[in-house]
Amino acid sequence: MKQYPIERLRNVGLFSHGGSGKTSLSEALLFVSHTTARLGRVEDGTTVSDWDPDEQRRRISISTSILPIEWREHKINLLDVPGYFDFAGEMASAMRVVDAAVLLMDASAGVEVGTEQMWQLAEKHALPRALVINKMDRENANFAQALSQAREAFGPAVVPLQIPIGQEKAFRGYVDVISGQAYAYANDGTPQTTELPSDLVDQVEDARNQLIERVCEIDETLMMHYLDGEPIAEQDLRAALGQAFAERVLVPVFVTAATSLKGALPLLDAFVDFFPHPRATQAKAPEGKEITLEPNPQGPLAVLIFKTIADPFVGKLSCFRVYSGTLRSDSTVLVAQRGETERIGQLFILRGKEQIPVGQLTAGDIGAVAKLQHAHTGETLCDPNRPITLPGIEFPRPVFTAAVSPKTKTDLDKMGTALQRLLEEDPTLHVSREPQTGETLLSGLGESHVQIALERMSRKFGVNVEMSLPRIPYRETISVPVRRVEYKHKKQTGGHGQYGHVFLDLEPLPDAEFAFAETIVGGVVPKQFIPAVEKGVREAMEEGVLAGYPVVNVKVTLVDGSYHTVDSSEISFKIAAAQAFKKGALQAKPILLEPILRLRVTVPDSYTGDVMNDLNGKRAQVQGMEPEGNGYTTIEALVPAAELQRYATELRSITQGRGTFTTEFSHYQPVPQHLAEQIIAASKARQAAAS
Repeated sequence: MKQYPIERLRNVGLFSHGGSGKTSLSEALLFVSHTTARLGRVEDGTTVSDWDPDEQRRRISISTSILPIEWREHKINLLDVPGYFDFAGEMASAMRVVDAAVLLMDASAGVEVGTEQMWQLAEKHALPRALVINKMDRENANFAQALSQAREAFGPAVVPLQIPIGQEKAFRGYVDVISGQAYAYANDGTPQTTELPSDLVDQVEDARNQLIERVCEIDETLMMHYLDGEPIAEQDLRAALGQAFAERVLVPVFVTAATSLKGALPLLDAFVDFFPHPRATQAKAPEGKEITLEPNPQGPLAVLIFKTIADPFVGKLSCFRVYSGTLRSDSTVLVAQRGETERIGQLFILRGKEQIPVGQLTAGDIGAVAKLQHAHTGETLCDPNRPITLPGIEFPRPVFTAAVSPKTKTDLDKMGTALQRLLEEDPTLHVSREPQTGETLLSGLGESHVQIALERMSRKFGVNVEMSLPRIPYRETISVPVRRVEYKHKKQTGGHGQYGHVFLDLEPLPDAEFAFAETIVGGVVPKQFIPAVEKGVREAMEEGVLAGYPVVNVKVTLVDGSYHTVDSSEISFKIAAAQAFKKGALQAKPILLEPILRLRVTVPDSYTGDVMNDLNGKRAQVQGMEPEGNGYTTIEALVPAAELQRYATELRSITQGRGTFTTEFSHYQPVPQHLAEQIIAASKARQAAAS
């Protein structure tokens, strides 16, 4: 594949709600451009972009695929991006490196949750957007309704460039709004001129007037012609269209039926004619100075890694975009964020799983390199003599956590390394360890996200684990003080015996986890044994008397005791103290404590009542509600952690995927008695099974 100048490069992302047909449209674009010799089908698992076995089995896109297409002496780097929110990390990284976003809509479903989310994400990145109303040949396809919903959701900038001729099974062509020319599709998807249907004349004229009004906003000459009532020439309108799109005053709408190739060729032409080539970007020079980087092949090198693929055979494959300069094979670069150098080996252009070797990649282009040692997703590669840092990628925070445990000893030995490889590949995954329960925790953007990650770990690295909900890190405490709890440890053996004798006071300590004091007088417990008493108490607190959870919020005071001049020792007093503490804890009306999380959930106003009802059923203490001013409300509440383990899935169901939330630890509080009994019984059963 040859090198193209910056003006002939297009970086375009396909985004949508899941199931709108991005992968099918990608296949159509590849086929009609003669990039591929056959048309792949999602149902058959033969598509170029969904090449991963997990994608083929589930028939959904899981990771972003890069699909370069050469068309009319231009190179279009097409990114087919997953549409399900569990893979929002892929959406975030793709949005970061494309120059325009194409949002697909199902002609029968209109604007869906994912359409809105992709729009908002593109808005955040200030990307030009186009809409493609796909599946025009499907049952219940309704162009007018889908267009109306789009204009209502996204504003008057939404203007069709194509008006469909027919719909559902009768969809056979389109009218070009700019020229007024009608086209009918041949069997191979080629548009051929045809007569304009009389029932579409007014609709086409209205759309053309809307288009002119939008374009005139950025072209004063056209504005004057328009205000004077003069006709606007087709060539002038086409010339101004690209600028209007790039400046985001126009959201053009196209119509397609991807599986029958209808609309693919005009869309490719639109990429070339109207879509922007790579533009300048902001970066930071040393000492944090802001600089503007032009997409110049002779400029300073600045490369952003936006995706990592963990391959068990090739190793780590890093996908990148060159923002400035030229990246060459067999060169040395600096990882700006780490200050370490990397040796660049063979460069590739990826097309699905195909790797096409190239000698260099210039500004604006997208490629890949294998086996980088230090650089990770979101980091910058630059010239060691000219350090430059590009803005990174803002990934969504995990909202679902699962406990993972190896199935065999072999899996245990390899699990840590395999999990680390997963994290390199997917920055939205987090691994941690809960010290209280000893569980390894894997967090992601949803239950499916974590499940698919573990399936990938099994397939790629041969590590099999079991997934379960994490055990809640409950704690125990006492509710009343007890005085002079006595325990005497006395054991006689053939030689020296063991003797330790203590009296302890126990009392609740709400503001601290633990305090130890002693009021010994007269040396009844020698000073050298007092640290052993504290150590014994601390060890006993690690496993409470109710359900074996750690004990907190207790003050222990050593008030009396006795010793034996020969048989007393540190171990004797440690044992005595531990047993005295357990005895006292049972007398002090022990209670179970549960972690409480501070929940902030943001939902559309129309779902506020449903979310509040759900929170009330989760023992939540609602702290307040705050209108966001954009039709959304944020609810803040304190909720037991045990009630939120599947909240990511539940909130998605309640709000049709429109709600988001964050949590942070707040405090511990007593568990209601009826629930405490169940938790204690389950813990004792687990302990019995383990022993």
